[in-house]
Amino acid sequence: MRQPASETSSLRIDQWLWFARIAKSRTLAQALIERGKVRINRARIDKPSQQVKPGDVITISLGPRIRVLEVSALSDRRGPASEAVQLYVELTPDAGTPTRSGTAAESRGGAERAQASAPEPPSAPIAVRPHGAGRPTKRDRRAIDRLKKGGDG
Repeated sequence: MRQPASETSSLRIDQWLWFARIAKSRTLAQALIERGKVRINRARIDKPSQQVKPGDVITISLGPRIRVLEVSALSDRRGPASEAVQLYVELTPDAGTPTRSGTAAESRGGAERAQASAPEPPSAPIAVRPHGAGRPTKRDRRAIDRLKKGGDG
């Protein structure tokens, strides 16, 4: 799984993201990088050919979630998930795993304090459809539009 340091001491970031199962394909990993969603050691990168080595800290923006990973090993192939998790250490505070600063419970406590001090966003009505209800009918769509606009028309 892991390459000896004498053979290769670095690996392309798009390959590493794919090997570590952060991205489902190298093409998706390249797209993440080119859109500026990946940073290595706090520096934004825009080329998939950027080299990564053990000890580098990678920050990845995946939708509403930001993951912080430390590269712990390199690999020469995309192995099973059990091998992939050995390629990095999760440093994201709310990931539920121990971080360098302490236990997961301590990191959750910090997140709860941050949420308590943050202002709450204004609450808006949310239209909820039962799972498996299918597409909304024309009547349902009009009701949803009225709900979103807040009026009767």
